[in-house]
Amino acid sequence: MFRDAKHVFAGDPLDRVDKKRRDPEWVRKKLADNKSVFLPFWRTKVAIRTAPALSLGWQSKQFVSNWLGDVDVLLLGIQHDVAHFTLDLSSIDDIKTVLALDSSTKFIDPRSIAPDLPAGESGMLAHAKSQTEWHARNQFCSNCGGGTRPSLGGKERICNDCKSHHFPRTDPVAIMVVHKKGQCLLGRSHSGSGVYSALAGFIDQGESIEEAVRREILEEAGVLIGDVKYHSSQPWPYTSSLMIGCIAEALTCDLTIDNEELADVRWFSRREIASSLNARDNKQEALVLPGPIAIAHHLLAAWISEF
Repeated sequence: MFRDAKHVFAGDPLDRVDKKRRDPEWVRKKLADNKSVFLPFWRTKVAIRTAPALSLGWQSKQFVSNWLGDVDVLLLGIQHDVAHFTLDLSSIDDIKTVLALDSSTKFIDPRSIAPDLPAGESGMLAHAKSQTEWHARNQFCSNCGGGTRPSLGGKERICNDCKSHHFPRTDPVAIMVVHKKGQCLLGRSHSGSGVYSALAGFIDQGESIEEAVRREILEEAGVLIGDVKYHSSQPWPYTSSLMIGCIAEALTCDLTIDNEELADVRWFSRREIASSLNARDNKQEALVLPGPIAIAHHLLAAWISEF
């Protein structure tokens, strides 16, 4: 049996209050409640409090009151009877002048700080980031082109013209460590980072997770796959994906690489993977693997210890 993995961007503790958010008056009361807190984003960056300890930069209602009528304010959920909202202030050009942030609060790239946030906060961050970006990309109806407005506290948008309902989407991605005879298969992208990682791809329509794993590996590496085991999943807000981690057993070893998709695909020994995972803190990697923020890191650790 696999143990549940505690991934970065997972573990959101908020109650998303599905039934209560159906009542617009209840949502309005929470917006007006002085106990409510608000997490601002600005041009892909999130408010972070750096002292006395690193944490999400939740702000009071008074702080955001000037923008409550101008931008979409989205209800994430409730914790300890406190409503948690998020809002995107990207329309403000001079953010430092307009917002009177205290000296310990800064707008920071979420990926750079998410692994260091307290338990649960990276999950709230992923939820908030996905919500704000989905609303920013769906201002117009895909059915008729009319303008849309938020409803259900932000869990849908409704077209002002044709009244179509649009819901936030999550794109499933299969990511897999493929192994055979004490070796595992990793690929390197064309990004130039030099990192070798588990192969991955979006799950297609009308396709199961297992079928997606077998198709992606065959397309990208020319390897046939037999048994596929689910390991764990990770929300990944770049953008609104769900990484579905699997460990798959290869039936063949010969490689035929899709050079448009990947710069390189190689088999690595258990010793090489273990050495790189153990050496990361000492910066002695001969083989560069993904860090703990990525599910690929945990899939590789699981393969080392369990297979």
